[in-house]
Amino acid sequence: MTKKDEFLKSQKILRLATLGKNNSPHIVPVWYLYSAKKFYIGTNTRTQKAKNIKKNKKISFCIDTGVNAPNIYGVMGQGKANLILEESKMKRIAKKILLRYFTTLNKKSARELLEDTDCIIEIIPEKLTLWSY
Repeated sequence: MTKKDEFLKSQKILRLATLGKNNSPHIVPVWYLYSAKKFYIGTNTRTQKAKNIKKNKKISFCIDTGVNAPNIYGVMGQGKANLILEESKMKRIAKKILLRYFTTLNKKSARELLEDTDCIIEIIPEKLTLWSY
């Protein structure tokens, strides 16, 4: 596994940028899963990010860490996003995402998040930029 892949699997927050009304950027921090060179984000179709992706599949994202050299590292990307709406596939991926952040899905907050998730954003990166200092 490359350093980039190890980094993307170990980090917890991805900043997702979508295009909203009048092509204005909408940027949100999200929990994610990185698998098979793609990113997966659980959400609800009522969210602005999901609405934006439904209209325009172009996205950008950033995952980074550190504030002092030599511990600064990041990955920035551009690509396309799809909404996964098929329930069994969506729930299977949503559980994997939540298990990165909770030790069990039996906790009240984990159950509530899983219940509220009705789609998965699948990001297919087309361009990646890495940096380190």
